[in-house]
Amino acid sequence: MKKSAITLALALLLGGASEAQKKKSLPEFDLKKNELEAHMRFLASDELMGRRTGEQGSLVAARYVAEQFRKFGLSNVPGQSSYMQPVPLEKTGAVRGGTIYVGDDTLRSGKEWLLLSGNAAELNAPLVYAGFGLEDTEKGWDDYKGLDVKGKIVLVQSGSPEATTPSAIVSASGKKRKLAADKGALAVVELFKASVPWNFVLNYFSGESIALAGGGSSVSIPHAWVNGQEADLTKALRAASALHLSTAGRPASALNGYNVVGYIEGTDAKVKDEYVLLTAHYDHVGAGKQGGQPYTAEDSIFNGARDNAFGTVAVLAAAEALAKNPPRRSVLLVALTGEEVGLLGSKYYANHPLLPLKKCIFNLNIDGAGYNDTSILSVIGLDRTGARAEIEAASKAFGLDVVADPAPEQGLFDRSDNVSFAAKGIPAPTMTPGFRTFDAELMKNYHQVSDNPETIDFDYLLKFSQAYVNAARLIADRAQAPQWIKGDKYEEAGKKLYQE
Repeated sequence: MKKSAITLALALLLGGASEAQKKKSLPEFDLKKNELEAHMRFLASDELMGRRTGEQGSLVAARYVAEQFRKFGLSNVPGQSSYMQPVPLEKTGAVRGGTIYVGDDTLRSGKEWLLLSGNAAELNAPLVYAGFGLEDTEKGWDDYKGLDVKGKIVLVQSGSPEATTPSAIVSASGKKRKLAADKGALAVVELFKASVPWNFVLNYFSGESIALAGGGSSVSIPHAWVNGQEADLTKALRAASALHLSTAGRPASALNGYNVVGYIEGTDAKVKDEYVLLTAHYDHVGAGKQGGQPYTAEDSIFNGARDNAFGTVAVLAAAEALAKNPPRRSVLLVALTGEEVGLLGSKYYANHPLLPLKKCIFNLNIDGAGYNDTSILSVIGLDRTGARAEIEAASKAFGLDVVADPAPEQGLFDRSDNVSFAAKGIPAPTMTPGFRTFDAELMKNYHQVSDNPETIDFDYLLKFSQAYVNAARLIADRAQAPQWIKGDKYEEAGKKLYQE
């Protein structure tokens, strides 16, 4: 009996060791720090000039990611002949001079209002109020009912009954402009009111801007944002029956942008038509005045090592490791453009997917401002999206703890590319380098010229990337797909997506 017990105990011990050894034989355990460092030093180099969306440095970064996908043996998405998904963009020049006259009041461009889009114009026309300036038969919106706006200027509120966040308000603006133009309006004046200071709006939107082409962005009628936070100004406009608008316009030109998309087929015939989506944005804010923060003649390039070469490197690590040993489900890897100028690449992909979205069981996105704790990684939406166990197990395997949703007051879930997929119904958290609070240590390099590769902890980059890859593998190997928690604001979108 004693011999049998010893034999059984030994067998169990060896079995456990075998399982542990099996895990450590996975390719993510063999990722090399110096290779990830090389990716980082290229993507965040001065030569790429801050990877500004649509500019040469960004195009070089996209090509680099594509050729790494090729090197690692990733396939094109079935039916595609390239790793590059074109994303049509439009660049609008900086605000020029202009004046709006409302009765006896004079509103100055760059002070009380700014021109969001449009050609030069000198207009003196009737002013018609049209609520939010939207129509949607499914939602019962008909703000133009009974209104004739041909040859007139349309006054609208910002946002919609559903669009209340700053990003949603901005997104709705293009629809308002296009609809007004289609109805023959001469211009749109929008009473811009959001949970951000007006000075921030002026600083952020007065410079050069980039948007998705179409959807209202290319419509040439003037579209003005007026400070809707000023009650007297709002009252004066609502009471006015006519408006005089003089503007020098904002010139627009087409830009080329690209999402970079690679595909790894799963190994299980029963579920390989499903896939896990891995994303990170590779763009940053550029150089000099483009960066919107202080710079010097000696250093004017916003390299974006943390935001988000860090995440792009982790996606490349996933491409390398998962291609060597694919999981049960397939994996789609998308390096996204245009996050810094409005989540443009993810919005475009979500509306023009290369694989059916209803076959996507999970999106694991990476983004971040930086890190202030290299013993952890943080996950925005961890407890909302159904894969806590896999993410914690993967992190533990590489010596990292997981912190869920630090700094909830920042509303981070809806501020990165994951939200473009969440809005479609896909469980979509964002994994970010480790932080517990928004403190000075976290923010000191965020969107600063100091955010360069020399300041990166490459041992931590390796651990983070390994944990990301292993989490993706564990999620792709799950028996059942993760789901939104009951009552989440994106739960209904998920039900609609997956029940179709």
